[in-house]
Amino acid sequence: MQNGNSANNSIIHPAGFYIVGLSSVPYINIYVMFITVLYVITVICNVFLITIIYYDHRLHVPKFMAVGNLALVDLILSTSLVPAMIKIHLALDNFLPFKLCLVQMFTYYTFVSLESLSICILSYDRFIAICLPLRQESINTNTRMAYIIGAIWLFCIFIIIYATTSILPLSFCYSLEVNSYFCDFAPVLLLACNDMTHQWILATALTMVFIVVPLTFIFLTYIGILIAVFRMKNNQSRYKALATCTEHLIIVTFFFIPVFIIFNLSFFRVLWHPKIGLVCLSLSSLITPCVNPIIYSLKTKEIRSRIFFLLTHRLSVHPHKNAH
Repeated sequence: MQNGNSANNSIIHPAGFYIVGLSSVPYINIYVMFITVLYVITVICNVFLITIIYYDHRLHVPKFMAVGNLALVDLILSTSLVPAMIKIHLALDNFLPFKLCLVQMFTYYTFVSLESLSICILSYDRFIAICLPLRQESINTNTRMAYIIGAIWLFCIFIIIYATTSILPLSFCYSLEVNSYFCDFAPVLLLACNDMTHQWILATALTMVFIVVPLTFIFLTYIGILIAVFRMKNNQSRYKALATCTEHLIIVTFFFIPVFIIFNLSFFRVLWHPKIGLVCLSLSSLITPCVNPIIYSLKTKEIRSRIFFLLTHRLSVHPHKNAH
């Protein structure tokens, strides 16, 4: 143990923590290899999507600014977890220094919060496009979208900095084993040996802000979308409007449903094996960033056509090379 603050010797910070949440899960090495493959796919797909959006000026519109933002968030979110999990379970080194623990906590929660709000931005984009099509170009401009994206980044960064640094006044004088798959806020709090009321209230409030509020916002936007769709005069227009929402609804399902179910099971104290919850949470944190770029690449006409153009252009530039 070491003193965390020279001005206040009653605050005791450890050298670090041991991440043990998944250590007793059967076949953990196979699971970690699986998420490593998932991570490689995530990096390749998100970098590819960001590159296409960046270099194709036809995609420099509000919708694809939001999609590119989500891809960047996915990339950093996965990177905050997987390399550390590889180190813990394949290199057999589960010790994480105290300061590095706070850095990982800050990075993960900043970008999982940004993931939630970025999905909200995409629902806002669909709402404007379907409910206010004649005013879409004047309401949902590139500048306004940039302001919205910048605002949520600043909001998440500052609020998570506050949440993470709220741990600093706590002392840790008992176990140093964090029962999670990373340096998680709540499991770290459980190791503190002084009053944590403020931190628990803050954690509960932020859970509401980043899960309940976004879900409510998405639900209300889709109520508005459904009202607008049912007012359309023919079935073809209705189908076309709803088809533009499918990729977003898939992303909402992958991201929010597992978190919402696990949160409610824990909140209502439903008895189940805690390791199952940790595996499910880790999967939901890693599958969504992998699935998002694939869905937008396959389901979005503009990106599909751009990928097709790049592939056909490549083949036409090197016809003899590809013939061999």
